[in-house]
Amino acid sequence: MAPGDPWLSVVMPVFNGERYLEQALESVRAEGAAGCEVVAIDDGSSDRSPEILRAWERRLPLRILRGRGGNWVAATNAGLREARGEYACFLHQDDLWLPGRLAALRREAESGPALILHPALFVGPDGGRLGTWRCPLPEGEVEARLLVERLLVQNFIAAPAPAFARKAVLRVSGMDESLWYTADWDLWLKLARQGPIRHVGSALAAFRVHGESQTVRRREPGDRRRQLETVLERHSGGAPSAVRRAARFSLELNLALAAGANGSPFPWRALLQAFSRLGPASGARYLRDSRIVERIRARLRVRGALAPG
Repeated sequence: MAPGDPWLSVVMPVFNGERYLEQALESVRAEGAAGCEVVAIDDGSSDRSPEILRAWERRLPLRILRGRGGNWVAATNAGLREARGEYACFLHQDDLWLPGRLAALRREAESGPALILHPALFVGPDGGRLGTWRCPLPEGEVEARLLVERLLVQNFIAAPAPAFARKAVLRVSGMDESLWYTADWDLWLKLARQGPIRHVGSALAAFRVHGESQTVRRREPGDRRRQLETVLERHSGGAPSAVRRAARFSLELNLALAAGANGSPFPWRALLQAFSRLGPASGARYLRDSRIVERIRARLRVRGALAPG
């Protein structure tokens, strides 16, 4: 890191994010942003997002890049290449930092881990708290094998939560731009093998649940399946059979949940039968690692809040 460079780069892909963008930027500014830069990549927005970013150049150490349009993963990779920090993190336009995040990350970074993780809060469209998205990990140093096996069952890492050594990301060639749905899951699994991992037990970021997110709105079930299976096949070699069975069941349930969110009937009977066939070891792994209750409860609370009175 050259003298004067920030120690942390916040990479923010932006596309038509005017509704929440200022809240995301304000959550960084509220931390003081000392030693920090924001690299925003506008990916062809047609709303007020470019105007908002230009206004915030006066309030934050913020650089604005232009994306190629249509691929948030490619935009994120471009931001990572242009970033200058020793560490980097992602902040999507609808997510938030929570108080104390910057200081906590700085403390953890002093020991030089490749990956720093922490839980996140679920928040709704209005910012109201919906619950906690926990990581099924011990606090402190985490063994790579343990993280990989638990992540295979479910991506329990909220996008705004990790910070990582930027060189480690570049070593693994960044995010896979063919995976608009699972690129972050694939990246965390790659980074798990790059060096020491630290898990902080406190929630230090917020993941917003709302119906307008790009991954929720896209209706491509065949491509979702392809991407989930690609990541599972890429990283599950050598995993115990109980892990692989739990991961396969999780994949099918995640696809059913995505289809249900877009109006398809939910196959309760078939999934309950599949779960009963997992056996005790795989079933226990699934329940521990999937965080299924936390994930569904947050989304049901949003639906309840948005339902007509």
